[in-house]
Amino acid sequence: METVVVIMQKDAKTGFLDKELASLTISENEELIVNLFVLEDIETKKLKTHIKLSTERDVEDWEYSAIFDYYDTDIFKEYAESAIEEENYYNPAWEIIFNYKDNIDELEEIIIKILSIHRNELNEVYEIIKDKESEYNEKK
Repeated sequence: METVVVIMQKDAKTGFLDKELASLTISENEELIVNLFVLEDIETKKLKTHIKLSTERDVEDWEYSAIFDYYDTDIFKEYAESAIEEENYYNPAWEIIFNYKDNIDELEEIIIKILSIHRNELNEVYEIIKDKESEYNEKK
């Protein structure tokens, strides 16, 4: 199944989405996207793409901590200027920030690659933590 994702520019002052920049077609891992928008960097005046990613399912309390403990945000260094853990969500989430590309094919390729990297990392983390429930429940 393909999903069309509309990328909107967010106004830095109001926080409102006010301008459509692109439409992308994503056919894999789209369920991992929480939101996606573009924001102008105040200092550089360059457009930055912000993609917030999460898990494909609700996680248990112990998994929340374990996923953050084992997830390596450095995996995005090739594509993004930052990858930040977001702890204010029900499930683990990460905000990945990279330069916006006017070339839609390039932008789509980067987002697809980021989603693939994220999916692979989640799968590895799930495998690592699958037997750690008692360890994390003991920490409470």
